[in-house]
Amino acid sequence: MGNVWNIGYIVKDKASTMPNNNAFIFEDVPVTYKELNEQVNRIAHYFQSLGMKKGDRVALYLMNCPEYIYTFFAGAKIGLIIVPLNFRLVGAELSYQLNNSGARLLLFHARFTETVRQIKDQIPVNKDKYIYLPGRDPEAPACPAWANPFHEQVKEYPCTEPVLMEHVYLDDPLGIIYTSGVTGAPKGAVVSHNQTFYKIMSLSPTGTPNLIFLTQLPLFHSGGLFISLTSCIGLGRTMVFRQNFDPVQFCLDIEKYKVNIVFALTTMWRFILDSGKLDEVDHSSLIMAIGGGERTPMALLDKLKEKGIIMSVGFGQTENSAMMALPAADVDRKPGSVGKPREWTDIWIEDEQGNKLPPGQIGEIVAIGPKVMSGYWNNPEATAKAIVNGVLHTGDLGYMDEEGYFWVVDRAKDMYRSGGENVYPAEIEKVLYEHPKVQNVAIIGVADDKWGETGKAFIEIADNQSITLEEVHEFLKGKVSRFKFPSSVEVIAELPMTATGKIKKSELKEKYGVRLDR
Repeated sequence: MGNVWNIGYIVKDKASTMPNNNAFIFEDVPVTYKELNEQVNRIAHYFQSLGMKKGDRVALYLMNCPEYIYTFFAGAKIGLIIVPLNFRLVGAELSYQLNNSGARLLLFHARFTETVRQIKDQIPVNKDKYIYLPGRDPEAPACPAWANPFHEQVKEYPCTEPVLMEHVYLDDPLGIIYTSGVTGAPKGAVVSHNQTFYKIMSLSPTGTPNLIFLTQLPLFHSGGLFISLTSCIGLGRTMVFRQNFDPVQFCLDIEKYKVNIVFALTTMWRFILDSGKLDEVDHSSLIMAIGGGERTPMALLDKLKEKGIIMSVGFGQTENSAMMALPAADVDRKPGSVGKPREWTDIWIEDEQGNKLPPGQIGEIVAIGPKVMSGYWNNPEATAKAIVNGVLHTGDLGYMDEEGYFWVVDRAKDMYRSGGENVYPAEIEKVLYEHPKVQNVAIIGVADDKWGETGKAFIEIADNQSITLEEVHEFLKGKVSRFKFPSSVEVIAELPMTATGKIKKSELKEKYGVRLDR
């Protein structure tokens, strides 16, 4: 079955070799590697006491918090599979992902109590497997009768290393990360322990421990969990983070903690620049700034450069994170490029027949390597389409130049990214088709100064009626997450169609210009 080893060994190792170093600082409260490992062990014992066994799924419906980190590594130690849930999910989306993953346990913050209550009868989680955490909201409801209080139960367990009932192997699943589905059904990308170790190794450009790493990505996000957290802990660094992103506080933290590496999505960098606070703090400690998450305009890179910050742009996806990076030294020389493949990844461009294309020709970006996901959870059909003969088909279109640098030119399947979050128009369109006024609808991603891209909905209306953006938003409430709502609506007499009756989104894109100025 492979080597007996797991990601949980990281915290055990660090507790032994650097016990008094800070593993992370959350809301100005430091936690050492020794304390981290002790909390991880207590939770691992707690899970075992509940009868959890290797392969069981633990779902986390939490804001950023220390318990997220403890639970992740506790699950890793004893072979549980962590299912991070987007805290923006509403009832229908939440119940789908819990049912699809078959979660045995759900940890949720107090602020989400009502959402969980509404859907708890729709999911096969045993009554005693709802675990309540108060969080940082003083007005949040108390622990309901149908849930168990996390801290009161965990504190009773020892901090000794848990005894494994079954070996955990490198190829075993570590997490299931859900991606937005093009047909409204999200797919769960399965990430193994082995893939995660390779990501850690490819994210060690300096190889130096004791660096201070500041990030504010949500931990449910692949970039938060598998790029920020595991790389920091795996490399013996200190991660500074907070429950929520605030651009002013982010800048203050750079100065306060003498931060060496910052990681923020492109949208976050926009907020940081707009706050003006970056000019007022000492950021001379920075040795690396990392960005990405959506298309990054050159104008933003230039503004950061004016302030002495040269940002490295990264590129990846949930199915294969940490794929490519453009070093800071190449930003001016290769404007708009997403860089070269990172370590442990081989990437090239293919045409529709699977032929490798020469430099300059546009085709699909494909990849192989030990960082590629294992597949989609309980979805062999989607897995077979995404991974063909071991090669991951990313669904992104791009090209490379003679030096091996890559550019992304479009996204197949019409996905766009708003504020760093993947949005698939088909998911929203499916809901809007249920609106009594809507005869036909198409949503495309358009450039947006604040969010990078947002949705523009083109709607054919029945019987010469009208529809407003407010009506659309009201109809979508409770059905899809708010960040997926289109930001503009245009009533159109007739959508462009192909001969086979499919909407020609390419025509809408050409007419309304969705390419960002790079």
